[in-house]
Amino acid sequence: MCPLCGLRQADDGLMLSCASDHAPALLQTEYEESDFKPLSDVEGFFRYRPWLPVTRSFAGAGRTVVLRSERLSRFLGMPNLRIAFNGYWPEKDGCLETGTFKELEAYTVLGRLPEEPTVLVVASAGNTAAAFATVCSRYAVPCLLVIPGTGLSRLRLREPLHPCVRLVVVEDADYTDAIALSEEVAKWPGFSLEGGVRNVARRDGLSTVMYAAVEESGELPEYYFQAVGSAAGAIAVHEAAKRVRRAAAPEAALPRLVLSQNAVFAPIQRAWRGGTRDCPPMDDDRNSVRGAYADELTNRCPPYAVHSGVFDVLTESGGDVVTVDAGSAVAARDVFRDLESIDLEPAAAVAVASLFSAVRDGALARDSSVLLNVTGGGRARLAQDHPLVQAEPQLRVRVDESCDEALAAIAELFQVSEAGSARHGGG
Repeated sequence: MCPLCGLRQADDGLMLSCASDHAPALLQTEYEESDFKPLSDVEGFFRYRPWLPVTRSFAGAGRTVVLRSERLSRFLGMPNLRIAFNGYWPEKDGCLETGTFKELEAYTVLGRLPEEPTVLVVASAGNTAAAFATVCSRYAVPCLLVIPGTGLSRLRLREPLHPCVRLVVVEDADYTDAIALSEEVAKWPGFSLEGGVRNVARRDGLSTVMYAAVEESGELPEYYFQAVGSAAGAIAVHEAAKRVRRAAAPEAALPRLVLSQNAVFAPIQRAWRGGTRDCPPMDDDRNSVRGAYADELTNRCPPYAVHSGVFDVLTESGGDVVTVDAGSAVAARDVFRDLESIDLEPAAAVAVASLFSAVRDGALARDSSVLLNVTGGGRARLAQDHPLVQAEPQLRVRVDESCDEALAAIAELFQVSEAGSARHGGG
C-alpha cells in the first residue's frame, strides 16, 4: 500500500515503489491477519510470519532476544529498561550468527523473493553484506554484494561463500558509493536491486524487534533507543508499533524514537534539529565518514524527506536525534561489556552511550519504560566459539574509476553484457 496516494498492489516479491506518478513514498504492507498472534510453535523470528511479507520461511533463523538486565538497570537506576539484543550470546539464547540484526532483513527479503529470482544486488557498509552472504550462501540464492573496503572486515563468516554469491569491494569508498554502483548494476537484465529501506521485506524483518519486545512485556515501550545510519530500523519499529496499536492497544501512545548518530557525521540530526524536512546529501564529508567511530552509520543520503521516512516517523512519535562522540561510545561499550560480559558492535555502543547521556542529563525519567535496541553484539564471542572464514572479494574496483570501467569489470565477472542476462547458476 502506498501511504501517499493509497494505491494497493498485490506484492510480486520485488516491487520497491508505487506505480503512480508522484513524489517518492515508502510502500507499506497490509496483512490479512489483523491481530497480533505470534506462532507459538515456531522458535525463530518467523514466529511473526502472519505480519511478514514472505511466501516461505527458513529453518534455523534466529530472532531478537528481549532481556530485563538487572545489572544495567541497577547501574542506571531504571527498573523498566529492556534490552533488545541482536547478535550472538548463547547464554541468553542469542543466536544471530553474523552478530547483527541485519539477519532479520536477509531472511525476510529472501522469503519474499519469487521462486525463480534473478541476481539480487545488495549494497552494504558491511553488516548487511555479512547477513546476505551467510543466508544466500546457505540457500544458494544468486547474489551480488557491493561494499566499501572498510566493510570487508565484517565478513568473517562461519562458512565460505557459495559460488553463486559474488563480492565486489569498492576501495577508498563509503556506503553511499556502494549504493550508487549497485543501482547501476541492477539496471541490467537478470539483476534485481534489493532496495534497502524501500524494500518492505527489509523493514518488516526489522519490525520483529518491536514484536519481540511486545511479546515479552505485553505492551509498547514509552521510549525506543537506536543508533542509525539510514534509520531503516527506526522506521520499521515505528510501523510495527502502529500495527500493534491498531491490533491490541488503540489508546496506547507510540514509542518516542530517540535516534543517535556519530558526532562527526550526523546528517539526520543536523536536519532534524534544523527543523527542516530537507536533508541535503553530505557529498563533501568523506573525511567525516573516515573519522566516524561507527562507520556503519555513515549513510550520506538517508531516507529522511521521503514520505513515511525518517522525518515523518520522528514527527509522529515525538522523537529526537542526538549525537555521540567516540570517547562516549567507547566508554559505554566498556561499561556494557563489564556489566553484561558480552561485546558490542560500534553502532550498538553509540546507542548505549545515548541512553547513558539521556539519563545523566535528566532528559529521561528513570522510571520510564525503555527499549534499547542493541543492533549488534557478540562478534568477539563468536570468534572464540567458532572458526571463522574471511570472505574474499572476487573483484576490487576503485571509487575514482569511471562508472563505466567499474561496470565493465562487474559484467566480466558475471559473464554478461548490459544487453544480456546473467549466467549465475553456480559458476
